Amino acid sequence: MHSESKVLVAGGGGFIGGWIVNSLLKKGYKDIRVVDIKPSSNWYQRFEEVENISMDLRTENSAKIATKGIDIVYNLAADMGGMGFIEQNKALCMLSVLINTNLLNASKINGVKKYFYASSACVYNQSLQMESSNPGLKESDAYPANPEDGYGWEKLFSERMCKHFYEDFGLDIRVARFHNVYGPNGTFVGGREKAPAAICRKIAESVISGNHEIEIWGDGDQTRSFTYIDDTITGIDKIMESSFTEPLNLGSSEMVSINELVSIVEKIAGIKVFKKYKLDAPKGVRGRNSDNTLIKSLLNWEPNTSLETGLEFTYKWVLKEMEKGTKNWS
Repeated sequence: MHSESKVLVAGGGGFIGGWIVNSLLKKGYKDIRVVDIKPSSNWYQRFEEVENISMDLRTENSAKIATKGIDIVYNLAADMGGMGFIEQNKALCMLSVLINTNLLNASKINGVKKYFYASSACVYNQSLQMESSNPGLKESDAYPANPEDGYGWEKLFSERMCKHFYEDFGLDIRVARFHNVYGPNGTFVGGREKAPAAICRKIAESVISGNHEIEIWGDGDQTRSFTYIDDTITGIDKIMESSFTEPLNLGSSEMVSINELVSIVEKIAGIKVFKKYKLDAPKGVRGRNSDNTLIKSLLNWEPNTSLETGLEFTYKWVLKEMEKGTKNWS
């Protein structure tokens, strides 16, 4: 990989995709094509110095247009969101398989040299995530397959597609399994936001409104690990520069409960809130954490931004956006 390569960032109008474009520009890449289904006015980050296209990559023709003349593809395009969204939109999430299928085939046709696929920890066997004290999920724990219904199945199937395009056609594949990525310039309202952004929004709203009661989905004892966006971008770079072609965890191993997550944001905001638990809300698995043994052995690195540090940046950004009134958050 070098800065003269022609790069496609599919889903580049989204949260992680926008930060990838930002990173590529800082590293001197000049020939970047960014494609997203959303109108460009709704992209989380937009850069005038790149080629910006609003297009639906679920169609074969759009995928061929997007990959024409491209050396490197980053595929982050998908219909997804937090647990509330993916549990209630299983068919919509599974339709994202069209994006990866068409992009892989178009990449083969157009001679793409390297292809990155953004997968998810939702591929992991749900039977291994029934206790809050999760010891960490190894890459091999995706099989026997029993992933999150809908979204998880799509991600696991798309991983297999990548594997077989590497085996059958020689397309140089990299796959990262993201674990709850968060940070500034992301979704924090509207139903697609994940837990860190949702908690930051709820506590920021408490600061602004003076009403210190917030709603928590579940009993708050369910556990997760959350990965700051800077670590995610660094990890993607390291994975792309490596020779490893199998799926690899890209997640923090700092597991916390949702109640502990709230406590961290309370400390950052300087307030205490009253937690009202909504026990019938979508909760996902009981416990999930990233086992980083493999990434450390391969890359001599793992995500290392503490949750408190990452949440401080995220909370301050969310609060500022809400105070500016740039989002309809009420």
